[in-house]
Parts: sequence; C-alpha cells; structure tokens
Amino acid sequence: MGRTYRDAWGVPHVRAASVADLAHAQGEVTARDRAWQLEHLRRRATGTTAEVLGAPALPWDRLARRTCLVDVARRAHAGLADETQAFVAAYVRGVNDGLEAAHGTVHELERLGIDAQPWEEWTPLAVFLAQHLLFASLPGKLWAHRAHEVLGEDARLLSHEGPSASGSNAWAVGGDRTASGAPLVGGDPHRVIEAPGGYMQVRLACEDPDDAFDVVGFAFPGVPGVQHFAHAGDVAWAITNAMADYQDVYAERLRRAAGAPGEAGVEALGPDGWEPAMARQEAIAVRGAADEPVEVVVTPRGPVFEGSVEEGTGLSVRFASDVLGDLGLDALLPLLRARTVDDVDAALDRWVEPVNNVVVADSRGAVRYRLAGRIPLRPDANRRGIVDAADPTTAWAGWLEPHPRHDVPPGGQVVTANERRGPESEAVGTAFAAPHRARRIAALLDGRSGLTGEDFAAIHDDALLLPAFTLRESLVAGQETSPAGAAVRDAILAWDGRMTAGSAGAAAFAAWRSALVRRITAEPVLAPFADPRHDLVFLPWMDPVGRIGHALETLAAAGTPFGLDLRRIAGDALDDAAGHPATWGATHVATPVHAFEVADDDLEPPPLPRLPVDGDSDCVRCTGSVPGWTDECYRGSVARYVWDLADRQASAWVVPLGAAGDPASPHARDQLPLWAAGRLAPVVTDWDRLTEETRP
Repeated sequence: MGRTYRDAWGVPHVRAASVADLAHAQGEVTARDRAWQLEHLRRRATGTTAEVLGAPALPWDRLARRTCLVDVARRAHAGLADETQAFVAAYVRGVNDGLEAAHGTVHELERLGIDAQPWEEWTPLAVFLAQHLLFASLPGKLWAHRAHEVLGEDARLLSHEGPSASGSNAWAVGGDRTASGAPLVGGDPHRVIEAPGGYMQVRLACEDPDDAFDVVGFAFPGVPGVQHFAHAGDVAWAITNAMADYQDVYAERLRRAAGAPGEAGVEALGPDGWEPAMARQEAIAVRGAADEPVEVVVTPRGPVFEGSVEEGTGLSVRFASDVLGDLGLDALLPLLRARTVDDVDAALDRWVEPVNNVVVADSRGAVRYRLAGRIPLRPDANRRGIVDAADPTTAWAGWLEPHPRHDVPPGGQVVTANERRGPESEAVGTAFAAPHRARRIAALLDGRSGLTGEDFAAIHDDALLLPAFTLRESLVAGQETSPAGAAVRDAILAWDGRMTAGSAGAAAFAAWRSALVRRITAEPVLAPFADPRHDLVFLPWMDPVGRIGHALETLAAAGTPFGLDLRRIAGDALDDAAGHPATWGATHVATPVHAFEVADDDLEPPPLPRLPVDGDSDCVRCTGSVPGWTDECYRGSVARYVWDLADRQASAWVVPLGAAGDPASPHARDQLPLWAAGRLAPVVTDWDRLTEETRP
C-alpha cells in the first residue's frame, strides 16, 4: 500500500513500492482532498451536472452529450496499452476508496444532499477530454463565421491575436546563464481560476528498485500521473497551449429517412450523397424540472453539437482524439520515468491533445523546445471557419509531421507564451496570442547571467502592460475633453504602464478602456452581434464586448475601423471614466469560480476573501478581466512554478487557493495570500521534513 506525507502547505507526497500501489494512493488522496471536485468533474464529463445544479447547467450538459465525450473516452481507454490501462485502473480504485472514506464529510455534497458516485475505469479519460474540449479552435471558428456574416472582410479587425480563454507562459535558460550552472525552467498556465483549483500539487515516488522514479508536479484532479508541469529530479518540463487548430466545424444537412441504415433512420449529406448517421435519444435529468430530451447524432464527419434533424441542418465537429480514438495518455508513465530531455521528447511523441508547446531541460544541461500533439492536414478553408460537409475538398489528409522542435544552447534561452512563433506556426494554427507576454519575458531574460530561481519568480510577477503604451499614444494623447475627462487623460499619460494593484494610473487606464469598449460595442454597425446565434455554452467566445476589448490595438491601428471615428469615441470615453476608483486593486480582485455559481437557487459557494491583485490579461502576471464588463480577475495563473535542475529543493511553486478542496480545511486557501502577492512556496522533497499522514 502507498503512504502519503504532507508538507507545511498540505501538499500530498505519495510513496509506494510499486506503480500500481502508487496510482491507487494518488487516486485515494485525490478523492479525500477533492471529493466534491471529482464528483463535479465526473458529472461534467458525463453531461449530468443539471441533475444537481438545475437548468442553468443544461448548455454544458447538452454539449457533453452531443459531442459524445463518454463514447470517445471509452474508445480511448480501450486503446490504451495494457500497462497504462492497469495504471489508470489502480488510480480509479483509489479514487473510489477515497470517495468512500470521505463520505459524509464534504460540504458541497452535503449541501446538495447527494453522494459522490463511483468512477468507471474510463472516467479519468472523459474528465481530461471534458477539460479541453473548448480549448482549441471550435469556439473560434463559430466566432469567425459569425463575425464574417456581420462585417464581411472587416471581420479581420476583430479576429485578433490577443488574449484567449487558454494561455500560458513558459521559459528556460541554459546552464551558462544561471548561478548554479544548471538550467532553470519557469512558467504558469492560464485558465479560469476555479475553487477548488484546476491543478493540484503532488509528488509521486515509486520505490520499486526495477522501476524507481520520484516526480513533483501539477496534476489534473481525476487524472493519474502528472501531465503538463513536473520536475523528475534529473529532468523538468513545462507547456503552453500551442493555439493549434485540430478541430473542424462542418455545416451538415440532415434528414430522417424511413428504413435508412442507422438506429433512428437519420441521414447526412456528404461528399458522395446521403449517408447513414448514428442517432440515439437521451434524456438529461434537471434538478427541479422535467428531464430534457436530446438527440445525439454522429455523421461521418463527427458529432452534431448544434441544430437538429427536424431543422434539417446542424453543425458537427471533427477533432483529433475522436478520429484517432486516442487522447495520448500512453505518455503518462513514460513521463514519470523520464530522466533526460530525450526521454520526455520520446514520451510526448504519444501525445494527442491539447496540442502544446513544450519546454524541457535536464541536469546534464540539455534544453529543448518541441510541439506535442496531433494536427490534421486539410485545406485552408477548414482552418478559417465553418465548411460544407458535402464538399469533397474538406476531408482530412493525414497529420502534420515532423513536429517543430529545436535545441537551445547552454548560453541560450527559449520563451513560449502562445504567440506566433514564426513560419513554423503557419501549419499549426491561424490565431495566436498577442506577442506581448513573450516579448516581455524575452526582454527580462536578454543579456542576463547568474540567474536564480528568485529572478524567475520576479518575472512571474511582472505587471508591465505593453499594449497600454500604444493605446494611450494613439487614442489618449492630445485629446481635448472636459475638465473631468482631462484629469483621466493626464493620469493615464503620467502612468508608468504597470498594472499594479495600488496604481491610480492603472485604474484610470482601465476605466477609460472599459468605457471605450462599451461605446464601440454600442455602435449600430455592431448591433447584430447581440444575437450570438449559438448555444449559451459558447457565449464567452461570441460576446462582442470581450472581442472588442481584446482587439483594441488592432482597431486603433485601423484608424477608422468599420467607419467609426475612434478618436472621437476615445475622447468621449475619457469623460465616462471620470470618478473611477482610486486604484486598480479596488476593482481588480481575484474571484475564483465555484460550480455553485451556476445553480438556479440559493446554493451559495464557500466564501473567499477578495484580494486585490497586480497584472492584467496581457501582462506576464496574467490576471485577466473582461474590459467593458468587469475588472474582476476571473482567469489567470492557476499555478506558478520554477524548476531548478541543480537542486530540486531550490524549486518553488504556488496555486491560487490551496492543496485541499474542503473549505473547512486549513489548506483550502492558505496559498491565496502568497499567490496574490506574487510569491512562491518552496518545493520540499526531504522525507524527514514531511509529516506522514495516518490513514483514516
């Protein structure tokens, strides 16, 4: 049996004599620490959240059912190597043992009056898939199509390369640039900040003399091993979202045909005429209401996620893991066993999705960048929006090979922050993050030597907002306005461009920016966007306020976008911003999202302190808000880490809340002050400095 130890922050350190015992112990401690979260993740993966949260959860449940997440997970599980299947099975047994041990002690489950249900062996794969279904190009293609409908070719002005719902920073330097002589790796993933957190810190130590490894890193709750960010002692790795395009959206024509092949006699028009489609009826249970029926239809392109047979039209999605029947999780054990950059590189040859930029370094001094994941080859039209399912030219034709990769010299550096990386990116995707974070990190590294983990932690905390300089010079400087507006203008022009919580200039800029976004959105030319055309689950991607806020630089460069006098609108926005809060931190506070916030009744999430935070979406210190809607930080760094290849205990990490999911635990939010202040906690791996946990 595995044993669990805890450090001062409650982080579980799991050690066992075999891989199977280790997986079981990881599953068990995850369930004891995160029982409600695991139940919620299981329900999201199976499209059953409305059963406990009510009708507001239906949009996600419909999407989960119609995209056949469980079917894909079952096929991917069946295709796993025997060793991986055994690893996952042991983890699931541990999860179920942990859920049983936690019975009757979990706040959210008690509040809902339910018990956490046992997991199936395929459940971790379904959970992983559900976490990343909307991480790629599906929502962006819906937006691109709608924007072109409304604006024609001018839609390019809103097809920004700017912040998105998924992003990250990662960087590394070779040993010639560090104080220790060994490489350093740093980074942070950016996602919606959830309570409990979307990543959990963990250590996994297998003491089998024939299969020994000892890895610290961040795991997705509900998924065994460590997937994206880890330090295995001799090698460490980090990832960012590659902004790759591996999902296509097809416009389908559908009909019922009596006697046609398929369960319900459904056909879809394909390149060779009408073809049989799979169809089945399901029912989504809804708390406090009648079940909602949903028809699941799968055409030869993929599952239909919008539309219906009765309407005669629908949209289907084709994605790599569905086509391959593989999520890439055969990489999990090879990653744990990795000792060198080459080992990690070889393990990630198995990866499927999400497609990631990977930075790897080892104690021998090697540093490498590579792309990991599967990207289909197909016509450019597929990559730009919705295509006709009956068009024979839209078929997939193999996979992108070879993957971009390069080695970094001992005196070199590598930075990846979801940006366009040059010509190699053309085959990867069509829309990337703005280059500001990548450029800023590179500038903070350039020409420096003797770098330490503390230097990397300071880079995490950098709050300089590069786009602000462009916007204030093009739209603020020289504006004639009222005395109140002039005060806002002067505060912005005198500001140093740093989005620090105590800054009055940052508050003035943010208030003006939000006012500008609201005024642009209210212009008649953009009125059609009030009809998002798609299910509510896609609203964050279809919202014109968010899109305009992210595209301000592009709009300013256009001068008179959509025929608008942007200078005039920007001047009026200065008046709107008069009387803004005194500091950025007065409104820019961390607001982690809890599942209960979706519910339609009096379910109140556990209270959390609303701490002011430095940063903004395009800062290295990513603490994203939605200009025009709210200054509150709902997304940003959901983990931060520095991996030191000279001494793992010189490494450091932090998460936004804490190691525990139980709001009553002292470790539920003890890292929040550290995270909010831009600080890290030390990684402790000396067993003598840890406390063994008594098994309940």
